[in-house]
Amino acid sequence: QVQLVESGGGLVQPGGSLRLSCAASGSIASFNVMAWYRQLPGEERELVALIDTNGRTNYADSDSVKGRFTISRDNGKNTVHLQMNSLKPEDTAVYFCRIDNIRMTIRTVYWGQGIQVTVSS
Repeated sequence: QVQLVESGGGLVQPGGSLRLSCAASGSIASFNVMAWYRQLPGEERELVALIDTNGRTNYADSDSVKGRFTISRDNGKNTVHLQMNSLKPEDTAVYFCRIDNIRMTIRTVYWGQGIQVTVSS
């Protein structure tokens, strides 16, 4: 089992910044992928960005986050961060941390509880 604890959410004004963090603990595979998803009101959960143990990143295809959000990780602390700049009201969502443990051909997925981010004046 893996536990994920998110932090750093809250209320911010448009144009502001937030840094989300997610700390993983438990049975963490030596190779894993950590990611941030978000779920906007009334919509399905969508990928924001992901990063693997080797530091390779991938961002959502849409232009909605590119250039504004940056994902990073600290392998020593099993922590992933999402730096969000130039926030817009449409970034308001519940943000979820996810880890994919990958051992040989077996992938096991764990989710955090989610954390609210509200962008509003």
